[in-house]
Amino acid sequence: QVQLVESGGGLVQAGGSLRLSCAVSGRTFSSYVMGWFRQAPGKEREFVADISWRGGTTAYAGSVKGRFTIYRDNAKNTVYLQMNSLKPEDTAVYYCAAASATRLRVGVVDYWGQGTQVTVSS
Repeated sequence: QVQLVESGGGLVQAGGSLRLSCAVSGRTFSSYVMGWFRQAPGKEREFVADISWRGGTTAYAGSVKGRFTIYRDNAKNTVYLQMNSLKPEDTAVYYCAAASATRLRVGVVDYWGQGTQVTVSS
């Protein structure tokens, strides 16, 4: 079984930065894709970014492209989400996720992290 443990959330002012971490325990398959979803109050859970474990290819939601960067440290079994130029609309609970798929979508997620709160004040 795979477990995902998230950290790095917090309170930050608009324009600030945060880095989220997702540490993986258990066996990780080379075919897995990992990344983050987020869910704001009153909103549906939405895709943020993902990265393939094997090749490191990335994808981003249009709302965060150019501001967020996802990357991995294979030796530490950890995926990171660097969040820059944060906006109040980025406020949400961020969930790490993993799937045995090419791209990360809610319907194909095999494992979820516990979620970490990101709050951006204006």
